[in-house]
Amino acid sequence: MKFKDYYQILGVNPDTESKDIKMAYRRLARKYHPDMNPDKGAEEKFKEVAEAYEVLKDPARRAEYDELRQYGGRAGAGFEPPPGWQSTSGAGARTDSFSEQEFSDFFNSLFGQRGHEFRSSQTEGDFGFRGRDLELEMPIFLEDTLTDESKQVTYHIPVYENGQVRQVKKSLNVKIPKGVMDGERIRVKGQGAAGQGSGANGDLYLHIRLVPHPLFDVQGHNLLITVPLTPWEAALGAKVTIPTLKGKINLTIAPNAQSGQKLRIKGKGLPSKTGTGDLYAILKVVMPPTVNDDAKKLWTKLSETADFDPRAEWSNA
Repeated sequence: MKFKDYYQILGVNPDTESKDIKMAYRRLARKYHPDMNPDKGAEEKFKEVAEAYEVLKDPARRAEYDELRQYGGRAGAGFEPPPGWQSTSGAGARTDSFSEQEFSDFFNSLFGQRGHEFRSSQTEGDFGFRGRDLELEMPIFLEDTLTDESKQVTYHIPVYENGQVRQVKKSLNVKIPKGVMDGERIRVKGQGAAGQGSGANGDLYLHIRLVPHPLFDVQGHNLLITVPLTPWEAALGAKVTIPTLKGKINLTIAPNAQSGQKLRIKGKGLPSKTGTGDLYAILKVVMPPTVNDDAKKLWTKLSETADFDPRAEWSNA
């Protein structure tokens, strides 16, 4: 198994700050997201980028990875975790956001132990033992929450034979309810480990994790998107096209728009049991990266004619 350099995948340095790692992830996720890039291999590249971000966004998990990175750099293509090594970054609140079929063997060998673990809920029956319940993380794209669709789940079930335990791979299609939210727990009855004797099978529990989107932030059932504006669009008003989870819409920007201003687009958020959330467009005025002589003259003229001082209130401080 080859060691994966997650910093290299995201194009950042090992000492890069968390906020810059998030920016790098968003840039690459937007580039390779399957809904935005139909090229062959884009989806696999998106998963690789998401896997790298899943590790580096969490301080505890990143610290563990940094420790292994020094070891892995020497191990080369034949990398295996050091004997006895086990991740502890999953302790407490759940952070394992992706299941085995979504991420690589490398990720699962380091941080995927919980995807293979099973919760002990064995109860004795009259003539046997109930099978154990299994826990699995289920990654869901925001787009997947809009409809009731089935997704394939692949996991391992412990099978007991002649006093020995072996892991058997199992796949099944599970219907994901519309409007499912991050952190929800879905029970799939009877799809856990087999019972012993007359004991019933255990259950499979899927823990829903929403995959970070390259454009939208999630706030409850509402979505937030940052809308960049030129200074003249903010000053004069404009009509801009913005994406939603169901396509693009036109948004009217009133004159004298302010950076940080929040506009509500009703019903364009995530579905819920009681309705649909809203989409909030957060305006952000962006200056051109370069200014030619003609543009500079116009800015100079504006500065001389505009009667405006954004720091006027400071004079009273």
